[in-house]
Amino acid sequence: PDGPRAAPRLSALATALLIQNQVGMEAVLHVCCRDRNYIGLQADLLGCAALGLHNLLFITGDPPKLGNYSFASGVFDTDSIGLVKLQKHLNQGVDLGGQSIKPPTAAVIGVGADPSAIDFQREIDRLHQKAAAGAEYITTQPVFDIAALQRFLEAVADLHLPVIAGIWPLVSLRNALFMKNEVPGVQVPDSVVARIEAAESAEEQLAAGIAIAREAVQAVRGLVAGVQVSAPLGNVQAALAVLGK
Repeated sequence: PDGPRAAPRLSALATALLIQNQVGMEAVLHVCCRDRNYIGLQADLLGCAALGLHNLLFITGDPPKLGNYSFASGVFDTDSIGLVKLQKHLNQGVDLGGQSIKPPTAAVIGVGADPSAIDFQREIDRLHQKAAAGAEYITTQPVFDIAALQRFLEAVADLHLPVIAGIWPLVSLRNALFMKNEVPGVQVPDSVVARIEAAESAEEQLAAGIAIAREAVQAVRGLVAGVQVSAPLGNVQAALAVLGK
């Protein structure tokens, strides 16, 4: 992720490169519009091509006021739709100013989506704009409401784009409440929070969160092209447990 919730983290580009070089696995790099103007964004996208980072996920990004650095500037020369258009041009060998680029980039263009968006029609309309701009796949926010995901999939079926469902194993009641109340674009149903709350110990809360995530993975089988299981708060073992590893 590229500075989620407007919090400074190790550079997403640097992290993706470390993963590819040290783990030998292709990474999916998030690119947001908050921190760089068009010149910086274009420079980074060309840098990704030079470094062999070809799998990109474009998001608009959380505004600085959501984090602890509310005094920071939010650039937002464009949004995720414009960023998709920019990458599509680079893939065709032309930069934003119309200058030829040789060789052209070869990025796989992904976009994010919120199946439980409060303004659902706006979310679908924007996805159609992203698809028209050149999006090639969709990754969702963490899914806790399967019915909402099914409604979403029906609404975007005409796009014929593969959808990857986000899965987040909740590790504690505190984590569940934080995701429910503080994370933009994530909807955690009261029934899910209640299951975590019913667990008496920290270990039981973690087990309940993993069980809920496993159930979500099973429920979306056959509905989506794949899943993306997060390692909550760096808890890689929780993610592996969801996958039965």
